[in-house]
Amino acid sequence: MLSSKIFSQKWLPILIDGILLIVLIICGAYYQLFSQLWLQILIGGIGLDALILGNLRLMRYKLFSQQWLQILFWGLLLSALTMVVVRQTNNIYFVPATILLNAFVVPLASLSFLYQYIRDKDIQIQLLAVCFIVGGTFGLVAAGFFEYGLLKGSINQMAFEVGLIEESGKLIFPLLMFVSRRFSHEADGLLFGVASGMGFAALETMGYAMNSFIQSGGSLGATQQVLLIRGILSQPLHALWTGFICAILWRQRQWNGRWMKLAPIGAFILVVVLHASWNIIASDYTNILTLSQLAASYTLPRVALSAFEFLIVFGISLGLAIWRFQKSRNLAHNTIPGSN
Repeated sequence: MLSSKIFSQKWLPILIDGILLIVLIICGAYYQLFSQLWLQILIGGIGLDALILGNLRLMRYKLFSQQWLQILFWGLLLSALTMVVVRQTNNIYFVPATILLNAFVVPLASLSFLYQYIRDKDIQIQLLAVCFIVGGTFGLVAAGFFEYGLLKGSINQMAFEVGLIEESGKLIFPLLMFVSRRFSHEADGLLFGVASGMGFAALETMGYAMNSFIQSGGSLGATQQVLLIRGILSQPLHALWTGFICAILWRQRQWNGRWMKLAPIGAFILVVVLHASWNIIASDYTNILTLSQLAASYTLPRVALSAFEFLIVFGISLGLAIWRFQKSRNLAHNTIPGSN
């Protein structure tokens, strides 16, 4: 089949990596440029052509001075270099470094981006780093322990059990910060949740990648595809889910009324359902290690249907997180003296 030949090409993962990097840079450029354009258009008094040219220069400077983009650029560059070394030398000692870099680049860059654009002064980046490492480790250890002993029954039942266990595990460190009452803004909760979720996802991705490397008989192509797919889908979702729960948890301190105090419980149940739905959809593809295997094992309509289901879950999760991101950012700007 033509699709099998295309998916089996060694250059495909590298091409997808390049496209992803270009898309991320364009998105960052779009944000930097048009946030300035609309502001100055509203102010008025400047020609559109001069406005665009001036902002292009400003965008070029601002965009490449962004910490999150520097992390993303250098991380992907180092990941590509280690991958090239492994492919050229067949030295498996470089594989752990390759997996580590690929698993951590997107989570760290995303966390840096979020921290930059919320600008809440109650929380320091050093503490977020601790939450990323310690919170992610707590969540992974707790999830691994309870999933090993409790997972029994049908696929649907197991999917809900995994969702419940993992979402609970990722909340351990953020809950410690919540009960300390040192951080009062909703933005703090969102940042703690995203950091813990990203840390968990990065560590879990390393495990999936290593498992793929072993099961595929040392195939770097299979390992890279697992890293890429999880970097695009699973890692952001873990951050979105935990960030949403924690944002609602921190926000409920400022809400009045008995029912509003129950909002964190409702948010947790909603996230568990989304997580379980994602697991159920993905359960048909657990033994698929490469895109060529996917093309050989499933018809295009079947894959398209699954992709549509994935997009529904991803869209709902992203919408919930963006809703709280905007609220958190607005609240932070309104309560921090001198913020803009």
